[in-house]
Amino acid sequence: MNTVKILLVEDHMVVRNGIKLLLESEGEFTVIGEASDGVEALSMLANGLAPDIVLTDISMENMDGMELLKVVVQKYPLVKVVILSMLNQIHYVVEGFDHGLAGYLLKNVGYHELLFGLKHVADGGRYISEEVSMALLEQVSSGQVYTAVEKGMTVDLDINDRELEVLALIADGFTNVEIADRIFLSKRTVEGYRQSLIDKTKVKNTAELVKYAFQHGLLK
Repeated sequence: MNTVKILLVEDHMVVRNGIKLLLESEGEFTVIGEASDGVEALSMLANGLAPDIVLTDISMENMDGMELLKVVVQKYPLVKVVILSMLNQIHYVVEGFDHGLAGYLLKNVGYHELLFGLKHVADGGRYISEEVSMALLEQVSSGQVYTAVEKGMTVDLDINDRELEVLALIADGFTNVEIADRIFLSKRTVEGYRQSLIDKTKVKNTAELVKYAFQHGLLK
C-alpha cells in the first residue's frame, strides 16, 4: 500500500517531533521531510523532494505558512497544502482557501480528526476542522459578513502572525507564563508581544486590547 508522503513545516522542534510520531504511528503516512520555516521547505521542494501534502504552521520566521502556500500552489500544483495552526481566526481560513489551500486544522484537533482530514485531502478533497466549521456556521447564522476591510486591518496595524497568536491566547484568558509554555517562548518575549499589541492598538490595558480586537475583526 502506498503511503501519503508528508513534508512537515513547523518551527518548534518539540511540536514537530510530536506530530511526526503521531502521523507515523499510522501506517498510511510517511514524513519524508521536516522544515522549520517556509524558506527551508521551498529549498527542499526545489531540490526534488516530492510530498503529497505540505503540512505547515502559519506563524514562523523568515516565511510563514500563508506565504509558503502561495508559492507552493504556483510552483508545485500537484502538492496539496494543509495548515495546522493554533490560530482559529476566520480571516486566515478565508485567505487560505482563496489561495488554494486544501485543508485547515487546529492544533487542538483530535487524533482521529487529524488523520481523517489528511486522508480526505490526500484523496482529493478539502477539509476544515470541526471547530473552524462551527465558527464559520455561527457567523453565517448570525448574519455576520466577512469583509476585505476586516482582512486588511492587521496589515494596517502592522500586527504579525506571532502577535496574533499571542493575542488569541490573551483573549482566551491565559497568563504570560501559560502563553510562554504553550507556544515555546520566554515569559519576557510574551510580555514584549503583549506590550507591542497595546502600543499598536493605542489602548490602555489588556482588557481594552481584547475588546478592541473583537470590535475591529482581529479576533472572531
